[in-house]
Amino acid sequence: MGLLDVLLGRSKPVKPDLDQLFGLASAALTLEAASELRPTGRGAVCFAAVEGGAFAEVQQDLHELLTIESSRDDYGYTWLESRRRPDEMTDLVTDLHAVNSALESSGFGPQLLCSLVAFQDPQGHRIALVYLYKRGSFYPFAPLPGEKRDHALELQVRALVADDLRLEQDLARWFPVWGAPGLAD
Repeated sequence: MGLLDVLLGRSKPVKPDLDQLFGLASAALTLEAASELRPTGRGAVCFAAVEGGAFAEVQQDLHELLTIESSRDDYGYTWLESRRRPDEMTDLVTDLHAVNSALESSGFGPQLLCSLVAFQDPQGHRIALVYLYKRGSFYPFAPLPGEKRDHALELQVRALVADDLRLEQDLARWFPVWGAPGLAD
């Protein structure tokens, strides 16, 4: 980083560290112990799909290797979702890591947007811990009906998992992931 960057307040972007995903297992234990939030067993990776044989081949390999489902959201992004039993958080995170790693190692890292793991309280309210690939950080996302958010719950979850995950400090980057698998239904 140069002197001009320091003077203008610019910082060097954090490199993605997919091993950060394994912190989700610890965060899940923290949420279970400190709140009523429990894993749903659902997680997904979101990316901007590209046309071409190489990309299609990577997706086909992932479908053969893992039990995942593909979907496309209203914004045109592709989601690869893994479903496990709620008590199989480590396996779920391993699936998400494998999907991210396969896309990254095949040269499609720039298409990766985020990964998420869903949680639910006894009343059925859902929240996700979202990993921003390009920022190498996590944030909670708590959707409410009508494309609204439960900001108070998001801040509460942030405080609970602060020791487990590298959290995104810039709240403006806590983007909504409306209609994400595991949160919408």
